[in-house]
Amino acid sequence: MNADTATTPVVPITGEALAARAAAVREEVGKAFIGQEGVLDQILIALLAGGHVLIEGVPGLGKTLLVRALSRAIDCGFARVQFTPDLMPSDISGHAVWNPKTETFNIRRGPVFTNLLLADEINRAPAKTQSALLEAMQEMQVTIEGHSFQLTPPFLTLATQNPVEQEGTYPLPEAQLDRFLLKVLIGYPSRADEKRMVAAVSQGRASDFDLSQVARVLGPQDVVAMQLGTALTAVDDAVIDYAVRIVAATRDWAGIALGAGPRGSLALVRAARAQAVLSGRDFVTPDDVREIAKPALRHRIALAPELQIEGQEPDDVLHALLAKVEAPRK
Repeated sequence: MNADTATTPVVPITGEALAARAAAVREEVGKAFIGQEGVLDQILIALLAGGHVLIEGVPGLGKTLLVRALSRAIDCGFARVQFTPDLMPSDISGHAVWNPKTETFNIRRGPVFTNLLLADEINRAPAKTQSALLEAMQEMQVTIEGHSFQLTPPFLTLATQNPVEQEGTYPLPEAQLDRFLLKVLIGYPSRADEKRMVAAVSQGRASDFDLSQVARVLGPQDVVAMQLGTALTAVDDAVIDYAVRIVAATRDWAGIALGAGPRGSLALVRAARAQAVLSGRDFVTPDDVREIAKPALRHRIALAPELQIEGQEPDDVLHALLAKVEAPRK
């Protein structure tokens, strides 16, 4: 395996400094991405936990704006790929180009070589193209013509999909869905938030692509240090056991045809650590686990056909499950 750049040791950021920097990023992104605080928090949780995100929502809700504002606040590279049926894997990862002068192949890197990759409407490309992201998401590397190239951390894939329009789409297989730390649902803003957004745009203080008001408060190395610090957030054995019991319950729960695997338990604990950081704590509580359980598990379970016919959603089943799994007593 060929590494492109030598890695230098990074000192983890912990404690109050970690919480303060996370709050600073949240404040700056919130200047451009008005409202939807829960969505923003979940994206920041994925960033702190070093995981990838699948964002589901109808077009026009500001998903691209959110990712671009985040990339500016943390001063990281940003690339956007519009997934289409004719998109090839090499359009994402890159390819080798013959150089007649040197009579050698030169590697032309694709958009995956960035920090924040927005995979827009990922379910519009065939499975072969979707799978081009798997190696990058799981192993932080890309293989081109038999040579492996390391991605520069931090690396975060934010994939979007439209839940309404299904014609001409290719549903993501379970193995790929499991690679996403969280599945974030983004809905319409409240009337008050939409009014604030319209007022800001009409008065020239913001627009879909005007990010000048978002200050750069971190750098790539700071983000990596924050991720290391988040991974050091204390989790009591009882809280870990609680997370594992929640995931295990999905495997035997009536109405769930396919439960979450061990990666679900890992994702739940990782996300709970980041949830604690956003809350200004250096330890995880059962409430952190419960609060992030739906985003961490909704894409890892498959409902039985009878529940789908009734119009139930994974969140409905997870809500009932969380109410039954006993939390550890303080």
